[in-house]
Amino acid sequence: MLSDAVKTRLREIVGPANFLDSLEDRISYSYDATLYQAMPEVAVYPEHAEQIAAILRLANEAGFAVTPRGAGTGLSGGSIAARGGVVLVLTRMNHLLEINTDDLFAVAEPGVITADLAAAVAKHGLLYPPDPASQAVSTLGGNVAENAGGLRGLKYGVTRNYILALDVVTPTGDLLHTGSVTVKCATGYDLTQLIVGSEGTLGVATKIWCKLVPLPEHKETLRAVFSDMDAAARSVAAIIRAGVIPATLEFLDHVTINAIEDFKRIGLPREAEAILLIETDGQRDAARAEAAKVMEILRENHAQSVQTAANDAERAQLWAARRAALSSLTRVRPTTILEDATVPRSRIPDMVRGVRDIGRRHNLIIGNFGHAGDGNLHPTILTDARDVEEFARAEKAIEEIFQLALSLGGTLSGEHGIGMAKAHFLKNEIGAAGLALMRAIKHAFDPNNVLNPGKMMLDANGE
Repeated sequence: MLSDAVKTRLREIVGPANFLDSLEDRISYSYDATLYQAMPEVAVYPEHAEQIAAILRLANEAGFAVTPRGAGTGLSGGSIAARGGVVLVLTRMNHLLEINTDDLFAVAEPGVITADLAAAVAKHGLLYPPDPASQAVSTLGGNVAENAGGLRGLKYGVTRNYILALDVVTPTGDLLHTGSVTVKCATGYDLTQLIVGSEGTLGVATKIWCKLVPLPEHKETLRAVFSDMDAAARSVAAIIRAGVIPATLEFLDHVTINAIEDFKRIGLPREAEAILLIETDGQRDAARAEAAKVMEILRENHAQSVQTAANDAERAQLWAARRAALSSLTRVRPTTILEDATVPRSRIPDMVRGVRDIGRRHNLIIGNFGHAGDGNLHPTILTDARDVEEFARAEKAIEEIFQLALSLGGTLSGEHGIGMAKAHFLKNEIGAAGLALMRAIKHAFDPNNVLNPGKMMLDANGE
């Protein structure tokens, strides 16, 4: 429990307007987009790095937990106050500080919304490629913490590929600058990349230097319908094997297609087993040539139909189904568990078949969609947490999905992170030596375990 003296000091550090401890506020910061929930004792809104440093120094003195938080859209429990204490809400540090069109970078605070950054740099003919599905509300700080991916990950990569440098407050309250805005930097350990994806356990980013690239001149968008799941999955590998790297290559299965059609009535073929949504971009002639090659491959792999977009309005119409996937699936049952299993592209057919078998074996509805081009699928279990027996089957299915992904040479997470949701499975992927090394790094940064404890690698007691 936080003492009255600690609460008073926190209020002094951030100011009364930035200190919240009512029951309503505490409930608001007790959950994210998962099923996990834990109640913090207070929430504070720092406005600059020195306030964060003072809070963390106080946490080390008084022995309370500090959990960094952005928009709370995370899908692994990373921003939940698992050990109570203080939630450090970074959404008021939301200034876009610089757009440099000569050296191609932007500088932003962690509370800047991802889509707002993308829109701002687009006005200068530039692109910030990472595009998580939550980009309209998710913040850059959260994207950095989770190494967020998105639809463009196949061609452009994920958040860590676009972070040049960081200002960070360490768990002990020190101010640290990592990285460089130069094209190349080989100075010591790459601390920037260590911080990216560390899920708020090694430091709090207070200023972020983001790499930008020129905005593509042209896009070509296609939607292919398949009557056979395996044919769709084989098409994904065939496209990459042909030397075409689309900007996006997305997948919807039969369950997801029908959930979307039930919700949106946009004319999807209900009998389809799978739909692929594909976009090529770049110079006009190159994008068109790649799209033509993709269309040829789709037909060779027995696509039932292939539709192309003639303009932006038709492009938006084709993408409407993918944008509605998760919201449509959430309407099917009271509880939605969105997973994030990733496998090599060549094993996508095996992963898709395996997930379907798991659903049948446990008598569960599992929709499957995601970024098929980079092997990142989102098996989505539709269940009811109030039904104890059914939910137990769902939990078993989740475990089997993770085991399947690892057996196929995959990983537990392609973009959502480990957080609380997958912490007990992490050893299955990285082994005892890997887990011990991660814990040693955590201890070196955070000897008193005050920053986002109870996440990712847990501690030696499994807590």
